[in-house]
Amino acid sequence: MTGIQYFWRHPLAEQVREEGREEGRLLNRREMVLRILEWQSVPVPDTVREQVNDCTDLDRLEVWIRRAMHAKDAAELFLEG
Repeated sequence: MTGIQYFWRHPLAEQVREEGREEGRLLNRREMVLRILEWQSVPVPDTVREQVNDCTDLDRLEVWIRRAMHAKDAAELFLEG
C-alpha cells in the first residue's frame, strides 16, 4: 500500500472527512432556514441570523426549517411547544 492509500484509509483521515460532511450538512440547513425566511419576505434581525448560524444541532435546524415555512416573524423559529 502506498503512502497516499494509507493516508486515505487512516482512521484520522476518515474522521476529518466525516467532520467535513457534518459541517456541510450544518451549513446547508442554516442557509435553508434563512433562505426560506427570505422567500417568505420575513425580515431577519441580526440576532436571529446569529442564532441560526451558531446552531450545531441538525435536528433543531430541521425544526427551524419547518417553522420558517409558516413564519410571519423570524422569532417564531424559537418558540417552544
